[in-house]
Amino acid sequence: MKVKVINRNPDNYYRETKNDIRKSFRNYNPELHPFQAAREYVRTLNATKLERVFARPFVGNLDGHKDGISVLSKNPKKISVLASGAYDGEVFIWDVSSKTHLILGAHSGYCRGIAFSSDGERIITVGDDKNIKTWNYAEANSQPKIVRPLNTIITKAVTAALSHSYDGTTFATSGDSCYIWDENRNEPLKELEWGVDMVQDVKYNPVETNLLAACSSDRGIILYDQRERKPLRKLLMTLRSNQLSWNPMRAYNFTVANEDYNLYTYDTRALSHPLKMHTGHVSSVTSIDYAPCGNCFVSGSYDKTIRIFDPRKSNSSDVYHTKRMQHVTSVAWSMDNSYIFSGSDEMNVRIWKSNAAEKLGALQMREKNAFNYNTTLKEKYATHPSIRRIAQHRQVPKSVYKEQEKLRTVLQKEKRREENKRKNSKHGKLPYIPVTKKKVVKIEQ
Repeated sequence: MKVKVINRNPDNYYRETKNDIRKSFRNYNPELHPFQAAREYVRTLNATKLERVFARPFVGNLDGHKDGISVLSKNPKKISVLASGAYDGEVFIWDVSSKTHLILGAHSGYCRGIAFSSDGERIITVGDDKNIKTWNYAEANSQPKIVRPLNTIITKAVTAALSHSYDGTTFATSGDSCYIWDENRNEPLKELEWGVDMVQDVKYNPVETNLLAACSSDRGIILYDQRERKPLRKLLMTLRSNQLSWNPMRAYNFTVANEDYNLYTYDTRALSHPLKMHTGHVSSVTSIDYAPCGNCFVSGSYDKTIRIFDPRKSNSSDVYHTKRMQHVTSVAWSMDNSYIFSGSDEMNVRIWKSNAAEKLGALQMREKNAFNYNTTLKEKYATHPSIRRIAQHRQVPKSVYKEQEKLRTVLQKEKRREENKRKNSKHGKLPYIPVTKKKVVKIEQ
């Protein structure tokens, strides 16, 4: 047996006289500090606490509607322009910076969809009155008193949603089927039909601009290619999806807002199961929109909250709510990646900061350097228990908190019941199936 013994030379640490200075054993490199880790931890803790103290996400609201907000749409070319449609058919075109608006008496019923053209100069609206109307945004600004549509198309059935292509003049509408239109024609170019009762939402892919995806009333998600004569494939889930949004940086990823309180991110190359299930809401998720950078998305729900998610993570990174905000019906992320817009039942469009603790206005170089340094420290110590607990903690309304407890109890009961069945069954009869795979019923092609 080999034994290693610690050897110490007394000459290295004994003082010759009691008046001598004790020797210090450390690295004298000026770039290193003997308490670097402890000092950085304290700075990170203070930065995380201050971030939560100064987290004030609400910026302001845009009021003027006489009924609940049904749909929001952002201009792809002008950052400060936003369009909102209400239950009474009125469409407001907002200049967000000055909080002024232009009113379009677009429809006699529910306004179902709004879309800006690819060049941002025209706006298309659809409603329950079976009309598709095209408006000239520039002329409407110069003549605010009398605003008439450039073109009106009367459809055979009610149109439920609208999406404009990111290049060209084509746009798609959904209702009893999916129709492809051209702005210069009054008849649809193509009808893409699968045989469902209602297609309640349709979205163009921002990268592959010929590709579309739609949510149907029979719990299906349908993929289309406007160059083909029929739909590509259909995915059937356990519950219905309300809205869909493509990732603007990954052409093959999209996320759906579902009735089962969750959101699901899919890869079009492998639809057998979702890439990630996003949880946190306690009521049906009604709307979703991606940030222009593609690193996060925002969702609105009937539980009166707005949540921000990372597509690669299950839990939300932030949650926004106010006492007066009711059911959230639509959300939109601004094109400069700085603000979030939300429309709800109580006739208000609210403006939120995408980063709750971000300081608005011009920053001095000293402030920018301090912010970047604190961000780097928080990323370095993100997994530390104390830092993570403070950074992830959020206050939610009491009703949401109680519903979360009920949902946790239900999930624990289901898990316990499944384990009991597995213990009392033949080995291998009840295999372990991931939760994400249980959400997909079948895929049709």
